[in-house]
Amino acid sequence: MDTKAYLERINYNGPLVPTTQSLRELQMAHLLAVPFENLSIHWEEPIVLADDALFEKVVERRRGGFCFELNGLFAALLRDLGYEVVMLSARVARGEGGYTPEFDHMTLMVSLDERWLVDVGFGDTFREPLRLDDRSAQVQNGRAYLIAPDDDYLILKERQHSAEWQAQYRFNLQPYQYPDYVERCHYHQTSPESHFRQRRICTRATPKGRLTLSELRFITTTLSGERQERLLPNEEEYGKMLAKHFGITRK
Repeated sequence: MDTKAYLERINYNGPLVPTTQSLRELQMAHLLAVPFENLSIHWEEPIVLADDALFEKVVERRRGGFCFELNGLFAALLRDLGYEVVMLSARVARGEGGYTPEFDHMTLMVSLDERWLVDVGFGDTFREPLRLDDRSAQVQNGRAYLIAPDDDYLILKERQHSAEWQAQYRFNLQPYQYPDYVERCHYHQTSPESHFRQRRICTRATPKGRLTLSELRFITTTLSGERQERLLPNEEEYGKMLAKHFGITRK
């Protein structure tokens, strides 16, 4: 991997020695620079879970991706920088209750003096790593996060603006590799039941909040929860907004 090119892609100029502070800054830099997006699925571009293919897409073509791509490649960067990283399987909480199947989401565990939950591929969630073995609420950017035990699993929960705790995903600490996620990645690329097939999404964190393109809706949200939404008139304007705010153009 061309580590220098990857760090330039995420606009990271900080220290490279593996420390908690460096890990925080790397995760934040990644979230601010690289969008969470599912456009390859709608553009009929095959998603290949391999470091070289993902590097070509995210770094060289300056694209984004979804969890398997973003967390997979970020894990490779962290390893190159000397971090101890493993890929974890997570089951995403359903709105109606319960969880999606195993391997529906990839998240990461990074071990330093403490173990950390790291994620750059879940859209609008925690911006800094969470202490994996801390069972108290961890507050950042006006939101609180809780890692709660559940039998042999852990559940990541989020609370926004004094609302109730909401489960985000359920996971354990068994390490996995890319091949373990291939079946579920294929499902999201091909199944009409996958929410990734049902609409285009491109979203990126900003210092003050988040920018999102959801089909023809352009949405701006702030860290305090304020939201503005604008309906774009056509696909031409969609393409312009995609290029302007996310640096993505369809070749």
